[in-house]
Amino acid sequence: LNDDQNSDSDSSRHSESTASSSDSEYSRQSFNSDSSSKPSSPASSPPKVITFDELMAAARNLTDLTLAHEIAVNANFCIKHEDLPQNSFAGKVKQIVHKAFWDLLESELNEDPPEYDHAIKLFEEIKEILLSFLTPGANRIHNQICEVLDTDLIRQQAEHNAVDIHGLANYIINTMGKLCAPIRDNDIKQLKATDNIVELLREIFRVLDLMKMDMANYTIQNLRPYLQRNLVDYERTKFQEVLEETPSALDLTTEWIKESIEDELSSVSDESSSSPGADSSSKRIISPTLVLNNSYLKLLQWDYRKTIPETLITDEARLQELREKLNQLKIIACVCLITNNMVGAAIVDVPDFGDELKRISVPLLEGMNKKTFDLKEALNAIGVQICSEVNRSLTERGLPTLNEEIQSNLIGQITHIVEENNPISSLIDKRIQFFMRSLLALRGLSVIQTEMEFVGSQYASIVNFNKQVYGPFYANILRKLLFPEEPMGKAETETPSN
Repeated sequence: LNDDQNSDSDSSRHSESTASSSDSEYSRQSFNSDSSSKPSSPASSPPKVITFDELMAAARNLTDLTLAHEIAVNANFCIKHEDLPQNSFAGKVKQIVHKAFWDLLESELNEDPPEYDHAIKLFEEIKEILLSFLTPGANRIHNQICEVLDTDLIRQQAEHNAVDIHGLANYIINTMGKLCAPIRDNDIKQLKATDNIVELLREIFRVLDLMKMDMANYTIQNLRPYLQRNLVDYERTKFQEVLEETPSALDLTTEWIKESIEDELSSVSDESSSSPGADSSSKRIISPTLVLNNSYLKLLQWDYRKTIPETLITDEARLQELREKLNQLKIIACVCLITNNMVGAAIVDVPDFGDELKRISVPLLEGMNKKTFDLKEALNAIGVQICSEVNRSLTERGLPTLNEEIQSNLIGQITHIVEENNPISSLIDKRIQFFMRSLLALRGLSVIQTEMEFVGSQYASIVNFNKQVYGPFYANILRKLLFPEEPMGKAETETPSN
């Protein structure tokens, strides 16, 4: 990150971004990024042969870009400690290797006289880990650690069988207690209660791993505000480096935009054919901003089994989560519309019945995007519960309940939402698409308006930030596709506006 770079991005755009899944986990990666200063406008790169080293450099840049983006926009992003499953092959191998090492250490220490070679290597590694926790200027404790855990001195003591291994372990534990986060205090207490030296050393390394994770998360927490202030320039520069190493790094993005252009051309062609005398030069009248916005809308119906455009990789998990949420909201809106159309008169006097429909539907639609989820079965269950709720309400008011035919028709129509080209589903889908385009509430979506506004704000935040970062790249692509007769130059710094 370059201290001289100033971004005009508003950090509030990132605070609304959802926690990913997304729960993607990153191992202990370097948080140091390239501080070289580069132009923020991308330059076109001539074709060239990619070497393995160049490919790896591009991958590292992309990893840095993705990690920096995740830290900045995901307030819940952190590194978590996860052990390999014991029943997995990797877990079994790790368990066997570790057991062999600690068994060997125990046998060495039980010899007469004890053998300290492996123990000394452990102390040396512990010393390096403890020193890595120190901040600049902590000279006193730095010198003390180096003095107490002086491996040359320990090796000399071992030659005379004079190593105070328990004393060294106690010093390590006390030092860890001074350096660890408060959340690790209980782990330190448990270390002090462990008598077996081999088990103690094993547990010391376990707690040191947790402390390294805590340090990384502390670094992330302190780095986040700076990344948020400089993220636009940083991401654009990093992606330019990827593009220089891998000229094909915009191929999927180009295809993504090209599809929207073809859709617009088809739409313009249809309008021209119905309007005699219309200008046939369609490309000239297509709005680049409209094309780009329609490209973003396609992401809400994207098949995420396919590779997403390169410029959107950093937000793939968030966009997929929004698409899944919209699918759920679409089903709920369909259920409400069908219910109101069929039994509206029976529930017209029931306050907040729309909220009751959501209360019924949401739990039964949880996990609807999983392959194993049976949506038709869930919709049937929703229909049965709605009939039961309507009948209960009618009974409480002394009115006749729904007859079997009406109940069967209601359940059937709700179940048929899953069918292709279902008219109710198509209608709601169009309204949602228009809502996301305009981010204004529409008639027919009132029952899910609050949820739609929340999803819409998240969607707009992702899209607007993506435009800030990659607008110059998109401008180059749009110019090439829409105006191929004009020479390609460097991308303009202006991004397509909303």
